[in-house]
Amino acid sequence: MTEDQRGPANLTEFVRVRGTELRRYGFVLTGDLDEGNDLVQEALIRLSDAWPRVRSKDDPEGFVRVTMVRLHISRWRRRRRERLVAVVPDTAISDADIERLNGDPGLWRMLATLPPRQRAVLVLRYYEDLADEDIAGRIGVSRNTVRSLAARGLAKLRTQTFDAVHDLGSV
Repeated sequence: MTEDQRGPANLTEFVRVRGTELRRYGFVLTGDLDEGNDLVQEALIRLSDAWPRVRSKDDPEGFVRVTMVRLHISRWRRRRRERLVAVVPDTAISDADIERLNGDPGLWRMLATLPPRQRAVLVLRYYEDLADEDIAGRIGVSRNTVRSLAARGLAKLRTQTFDAVHDLGSV
């Protein structure tokens, strides 16, 4: 196998080729463009330390994505409590590429209301199309916890959808 067939020869080339997709993944995972960019940056820093080992296994993107999920969950664990702010931030989606690719910005706004672990499970299940076992391995929980988080997240999304439709009917 030649070097070109194995993938990018250096970290700079990898970031140039996959950077935009990793930013989208960070946004979908966190529900916040800036926080998603921070995840990408931190994961790429860790990738730079491990580049020779990761590149030889031909899966730098998998390494970065798993690192992003783990970093996201670690951050969530550190910030379990809500932080009160003087002004509520605008939660509208600003990444036009995601809106174009996925069509329904309302879906992303609804996902942003979920707790981070529920959102991560749903993103990995439906956006990444991973099986429960793979999700459990990526986020470090049991398969049953993945199923429970997915069920609770979907139930909350269903409730939000029902409420939104009901509100439209009463206008």
